[in-house]
Amino acid sequence: MARAGKKILNDPRKVVHEMLEGLVLANDGKITKLSHHDAIVRSDLPQSKVAILIGGGSGHEPLFHGFVGRNMGDGAACGGVFAAPSPDTIYEAGKAVHRGRGILFLYGNYAGDAMNFDMGAELLNEDGIEVRTVRVSDDVAAAPPERMHDRRGIAGDLLLIKIAGGAASELDTLEDVERVVKKANAQTRSMGVAVAAGSIPETGKLTFELAEDEIEIGMGAHGEAGISRQKLTSADDITDQMLGRILPDLPFASGDEVALLINNLGSTTMMEMLIVNRRVRQILDERGIKVYRTDVGTWVTTQEMAGLSITLMKLDSELKYYLDLPAESLGYSRT
Repeated sequence: MARAGKKILNDPRKVVHEMLEGLVLANDGKITKLSHHDAIVRSDLPQSKVAILIGGGSGHEPLFHGFVGRNMGDGAACGGVFAAPSPDTIYEAGKAVHRGRGILFLYGNYAGDAMNFDMGAELLNEDGIEVRTVRVSDDVAAAPPERMHDRRGIAGDLLLIKIAGGAASELDTLEDVERVVKKANAQTRSMGVAVAAGSIPETGKLTFELAEDEIEIGMGAHGEAGISRQKLTSADDITDQMLGRILPDLPFASGDEVALLINNLGSTTMMEMLIVNRRVRQILDERGIKVYRTDVGTWVTTQEMAGLSITLMKLDSELKYYLDLPAESLGYSRT
């Protein structure tokens, strides 16, 4: 396995712990870190609020730790790089965010995360705390539509966390918040393309092998197999192939309104993402699909992996409302 390039680190075994210490300082008192656990919680959580606990493996910054804040996640349980948080960390984070109306767990659909968050939920249930779970499953490359429950979560995490945070700030019951977030998940589709591998800080190795002249369409955030490995082609051709999978999957149809997200997987430039955005809009315009809002940026990454993902969420008036509420976090803010 080839080795990655240079990184600015102290001890590679302590990257998550030191990263969270820096995150707390960067939030100027708005975020606190739990003692003895890699988990963070908002400092200003009001009482009698449905709590949103997000989390998963680190190394995909700013997901998840960077999405804790007003109208976003209330806390994040963080695992090692590309590893699920422990049940104990999830349990302690859950106790810290709970404000009397239950907790919604929201995280990407990966086996390790599912197992450990379920164990954390059982521990919280034993304390009399109700927990509901939504696993983000937006990656159309991971499984056919009839097996959406097997799909992994990628950049759709951002839109779902934004909607969950908004819904939890206004709705009184855990059941109502769960309903909104489940609907958002059901109406979100994504696909990524990898141009070059990221790296694993602790080992210095690349996350997967990809020839200099190759790309993989549909590759997962950790190097999971996509739908085609091929020679590098034009931005328009790549976009056509990705939307050719995303659009029929829901399906998206003429008259629909969507939220559009173009996400940098780590080291792709804004120039490249905007060129892809240009082609996405051409295709959606041709099909009569209206873009209600667009986000282009860096939110769900795999260290310095090169590539991008495209996400579409089909909107209704309720999803628009919660998506539009102001949000404030280190990784994503919108007024």
